[in-house]
Amino acid sequence: MNSNSSPMLVTASIYALLVLIWAATPLAIVWSVQEVHPMWVLIIRYFGASLLALAILSAMRNPLPFDRTSMMSYVAGSLNLIGAQLFIYLAANYLTSGLMALIFGFSPLVAGLIGHVILKTNRLIWLQWLGMAVAVGGLSFVFAESADSKVNPWGVVLMLISMVSYISSIFWVKQINAPLKPMSQATGSLIVSSLGSLLIIPFIWQSFPTQMPSMQALFGFGFTMILSSIVAMLCYFWLIRRLAASTVSLSNVMTPIIALILGATLNNEVISSHAFAGIAVVMFGIVMYFWKEWREQYFSKS
Repeated sequence: MNSNSSPMLVTASIYALLVLIWAATPLAIVWSVQEVHPMWVLIIRYFGASLLALAILSAMRNPLPFDRTSMMSYVAGSLNLIGAQLFIYLAANYLTSGLMALIFGFSPLVAGLIGHVILKTNRLIWLQWLGMAVAVGGLSFVFAESADSKVNPWGVVLMLISMVSYISSIFWVKQINAPLKPMSQATGSLIVSSLGSLLIIPFIWQSFPTQMPSMQALFGFGFTMILSSIVAMLCYFWLIRRLAASTVSLSNVMTPIIALILGATLNNEVISSHAFAGIAVVMFGIVMYFWKEWREQYFSKS
């Protein structure tokens, strides 16, 4: 019993840690940009995360190839980092952390839509189309009460751009299919993102931080640099090799709910009854979208 339960306990603990980090990341971003320009936070985060990743890569004795295919894969991966994250940090000035997580929870749905309509790599069934419609309807219901939910149209647009960048990065990395170890891919993408972020400096130099931010802002910054950029990445790659994709996809339902709870309890973010009803509808739509995958994984063998 101990030999079987121990690996399961380790896997469950790592899964729970990943979901918690993903759920807390939007709040950490909101805290970190309250006193420092978002782009400076992003630049320092990526340079710090790159140094940590290089140290971990060296300790793991993993290579960091610089051939043409690997370099292209690093650039593709950086579209998720400097691309998607850039717009998330900008959106933090317009949206609550809970709503940021809720919008980003649509990523698998948008990825499925792109795969069906543009890339022709997968076929969506009627239940998935209905799930998308229900989720979008629920999100519209949340946004209807913009005064209490702190919904700004610019924030929504920025999050949508971020989502498209994130999904495009995934498809691009898969298309290149470089023979890289996960840690090598992540480290190379972090380095490319760090170098790419230098291009932003001339436009934000006047906003260079001149004083030490509060402990809350420093905590948010440290959380995103260490936990969101490094620990979550290692947890994700560890789980994706051991669990079915349908199991990992369950996080898309849990993460927004936990993020909303964290935002309400730790940052006094308002969740009205109107918004709560809309959030429930969104979660129901996401469950409908994934139901086919979950049913095939868990019920087809019984």
